[in-house]
Amino acid sequence: MTDLQECRNEIDRIDSEIVRLFERRMKVSEDVAEYKIHTGKQVLDPVRERDKLKVLRAQAHSEFNARGVQELFQQVMAISRKRQYQLLTEEGVDEPRDYHMTDSLPLNDVTVVFQGVEGAYSYAAMRAYFPDEIRNYHVKTFRDAMEEVSAGRADYAVLPIENSTQGIVTDIYDLLTEYQLYIVGEQVVKADHVLLGIPGSSVAEIRTVYSHPQALAQCRKYLEANPGWETVKAANTAASAKMVKEEGDPSRAAIASREAGEFYGLAVLGENLCHNGQNVTRFIIVSSRPVYEKNAEKVSVCFELPHESGTLYNMLSHMIYNGLNMTKIESRPIPGKTWQYRFFVDFLGNLEEPAVKNALRGLEAEADSMRVLGNYGRQEED
Repeated sequence: MTDLQECRNEIDRIDSEIVRLFERRMKVSEDVAEYKIHTGKQVLDPVRERDKLKVLRAQAHSEFNARGVQELFQQVMAISRKRQYQLLTEEGVDEPRDYHMTDSLPLNDVTVVFQGVEGAYSYAAMRAYFPDEIRNYHVKTFRDAMEEVSAGRADYAVLPIENSTQGIVTDIYDLLTEYQLYIVGEQVVKADHVLLGIPGSSVAEIRTVYSHPQALAQCRKYLEANPGWETVKAANTAASAKMVKEEGDPSRAAIASREAGEFYGLAVLGENLCHNGQNVTRFIIVSSRPVYEKNAEKVSVCFELPHESGTLYNMLSHMIYNGLNMTKIESRPIPGKTWQYRFFVDFLGNLEEPAVKNALRGLEAEADSMRVLGNYGRQEED
């Protein structure tokens, strides 16, 4: 019978030799990086890597080992590329980007557009993020808001991108890839839903409740406790409050924000309707100008990948190796490409940081396409 300790000792000797050879290989990779710095040659050479992997696979003595050799050397090559990207950054070989750093965003005397009507949560997010000295107006759809900024009629748009209970707003992700606009800020607003009715009405009189489908879902338990009520979907929460005000019917109520109630002169008939007490919505501030504040702390990117095994891991590894904290990943189908997806990733960092530069260099080189959507800071509602 084979002695287990002898096997372990032999593995230890082999592993030490592998480490020695790995470090030797990495030294040669650094020499390769120096050559590429002086010649401008790209770090990634996919044809060379495919040919090299084919040769290495053929040296293995079983199919199992061949697959293992391929996986092993794919990782070795990936690590080598990451070191080369790092050296390029250290030598000041930066990738050209459209983004410009500023001490602070111009927020006074600007024009801001939001989707919905006054009193909507988008309106609340705008009021929380911007000072009072602004011009603002509303549009009907998210696309309309993007169009206003793209056409230069508005400096900024305020758009919801994620709710803590209902998830992402898929339309916004799709529109971010369609329009050449940039995320320059983020505002988080607590969705404090209340039941609003005309002054003098009571809960006992209510027969119909209006609200946005998402708000109705967030208040499902409250509504289920009142089975005699009919729920009617509205374009948004503030629009439902506006409808109740205009109809003046004591049997009709709206689920909306306190701010909407104040704006339309409605009475609060019920409070704490949402079954999730931490129901918050994240809004993004988009601009046509590719700028970021010097204290920006979050980067958003989107990318498309080769339709091959392991490509998503390879992309995310650029954040892992550079010590970046990924805070979110989402995927959306790519129109016209069946079962292929575009990925959206948020991670903490600033475009001036070497680690961020390294990661973006790797993503850009190894993805089919990659775009930085923005570098920005986060604000919480007071």
